Amino acid sequence: MSENESTFEDMRKTLGLVLDQFKKIPSDVIPHEWAEMKKYSFEETKIPGKYRELMGLAIAATIKCPYCMYFHTRAAKMEGATDEEIAETAFLARFTTGWSEMIHVVGLDLQEFKKQVDEATEYLSKK
Repeated sequence: MSENESTFEDMRKTLGLVLDQFKKIPSDVIPHEWAEMKKYSFEETKIPGKYRELMGLAIAATIKCPYCMYFHTRAAKMEGATDEEIAETAFLARFTTGWSEMIHVVGLDLQEFKKQVDEATEYLSKK
């Protein structure tokens, strides 16, 4: 059995099917890409699954990828995320990108920004 056939068999055992996206990528990267997807999408890592999927959803919303948004919404719900958490994730994605756009347009000094963030986080951590 070739490495790709073995990878596809593992995918079938894990997901019940071979994802079409793996049939469309270069064959020499299939085992590596599946290993990463399997680990970071379907196994335990240092970041709990629900939070990992909510982060993925925020990124997907930011890059406006309908495939990723669908996957990460479904995976987040599978990991126990509520509709309210998904809505908050959508807000945070917009909130972060919105502030990034405003800060860049006005030309805020990065070093001064870092100093202010450090000062504020130090103050908040003492409360």
